[in-house]
Amino acid sequence: MKADRLRSRKRPIGIDLFAGVGGMSLGFEQAGFDVAAAVDLDPHNVSAHRRNFPRCRTVQADVSTLSGKSLLEQVALSVESVDVVFGGPPCQGFSLIGRRRIEDERNLLFLHFARLIREIQPRYFVVENVPGLMLGNCIELLHSFKRRIRRAGYALVEPVQILDATDFGVPQRRQRAFLLGFKKGLEPPRYPDPDAIRSNSGSGPMPTVWDAIGDLSVLEDCPQLLESDRYHGKLGPPSEYAKPLRALDTEREGIEPRKVLNGRGLGGCLRTKHSPETQRRFADTTPGTSEKISRFFRLDWAGVAHTLRAGTGPDYGSHTAARPIHPKEPRCITTREAARLHSFPDWFEFHPTKWHGFRQVGNSVPPLLAQAVARTLFELLTTDERAENA
Repeated sequence: MKADRLRSRKRPIGIDLFAGVGGMSLGFEQAGFDVAAAVDLDPHNVSAHRRNFPRCRTVQADVSTLSGKSLLEQVALSVESVDVVFGGPPCQGFSLIGRRRIEDERNLLFLHFARLIREIQPRYFVVENVPGLMLGNCIELLHSFKRRIRRAGYALVEPVQILDATDFGVPQRRQRAFLLGFKKGLEPPRYPDPDAIRSNSGSGPMPTVWDAIGDLSVLEDCPQLLESDRYHGKLGPPSEYAKPLRALDTEREGIEPRKVLNGRGLGGCLRTKHSPETQRRFADTTPGTSEKISRFFRLDWAGVAHTLRAGTGPDYGSHTAARPIHPKEPRCITTREAARLHSFPDWFEFHPTKWHGFRQVGNSVPPLLAQAVARTLFELLTTDERAENA
């Protein structure tokens, strides 16, 4: 895709580093950006991102060895032609769960993000990470990041804020630190105001687990979903939260809409076969509490989900993260149910296996949260453009 084609449609240009399956890509796209390029090392993520974003150039690469020049060349862009670089470097080394090791090699990817900012020279950048980035011995790494971006001609909006997904219409408690950066001389971006977003959208109370997955209860009557991840049929009545997630994607000019139930079925619906003993324990667990042996949290229809976690990849032991227990059925939730709790639309495709699919959801930024952050940047960029053309 050529830069002049992107510019001709007056949509700001973004690049997604550490893209994963594309939660931030989707949020920025929904906010009005053209995501020209995305980078991830995991082949499963790259494959899914390419399916979900056919107009984006998705590159499989190790960010630590990738140069800004080579990335820009692959998408026919030049230095300083990109409006925003965004992404979430792997966060396990900063996580408050388990051991936090400053020497964890994944932490160094955070500094490679700063290097690519210097090499690409976008107008703005956004980094998403766990709150642990701002605590303990990780503070020195954050200071190192700040020094590097200052030398590259950038500044951070401070103090750095922690945003909770529930404040932006996501039925999941998920707190993440967001670093908003800008090239010196430009107007600083601002953090999104959840009260203003709710007021402007006319949205009501916080969506619940029922709002997110209540219409998927019909899937329980399909025994074939113990073997297949694809559901063919009608869903139950949608909530106001679920309606846009079930809709066709029709926002992108000149591109065939990404469709739901287009003959291939609704993906991510593979249910888990639990033993009778596990089913008994799950059934005896009161919604809103944790099962005593597995410590899995059981969802409550009237509540919101705890943070959906990804577990670890093959390089770090392939540990499976705890998946929530369904609020009614004695089983763990499916990938599609997790995706709904994360604010992914139904047309969005994940890996068909539960292990990879759930990891892809858990590693993602909820699209609605990413969209709220992206809109503040979109307003800045389009206001500047309107002023220049006045």
